[in-house]
Amino acid sequence: MNRDEIQANLIKASHMISMDDIIREGYPTLREVANDVTLPLSDEDIILGEKMLQFLHNSQDPVMAEKMGLRGGVGLAANQLGLLKKVIAVLIPNEPEVDEEGNEIPPKEAYKMREIMYNAKVVSHSVQDAAVEGGEGCLSVDREVPGYVVRHARVTVEYYNKEGEKKKIRLKDFPAICVQHEIDHTNGVMFYDHINMNDPWEIKDGMIIVK
Repeated sequence: MNRDEIQANLIKASHMISMDDIIREGYPTLREVANDVTLPLSDEDIILGEKMLQFLHNSQDPVMAEKMGLRGGVGLAANQLGLLKKVIAVLIPNEPEVDEEGNEIPPKEAYKMREIMYNAKVVSHSVQDAAVEGGEGCLSVDREVPGYVVRHARVTVEYYNKEGEKKKIRLKDFPAICVQHEIDHTNGVMFYDHINMNDPWEIKDGMIIVK
């Protein structure tokens, strides 16, 4: 299937993106730099972004995830679907709070971040580094790769939303790490490229460990 056929299949009304659509390590698209999408956005690219976000919703829903055999995810890039387009979707749930009796209180806002981003790029970043406590995973990587994935602790990101509006946002902690992971995909970079393979759990001076 060529890339036009892949996209045509993904955006069919009847199609829900599943693990079968996600390419794995070794597939060349994961190591290629994606192209900017043309503005104003085409209907096809808008639908593609919505389908990618729907996949993340489904992957985080225990019933849908079990029914469709999905691994839970908080981000997805078009490269992971075999498409060389700078389209990413991010869906980061808010954790429930806990009251004095230890009961969970649902968060006021379900999501910390819920966005489809076109042509996203990091325009500035902190000198300070950060890494997720237990390391990172990826829907395109079916193995554990232990080690700290060293990223910028804070980033400013420019992108276009699905309405075609230019946005500039500042991110820190887990949302910053998640968006950097997905932007990396659009540049042909994998998360383990940031791991020090000689000393995977090395904590550099001043590095923040994000829980």
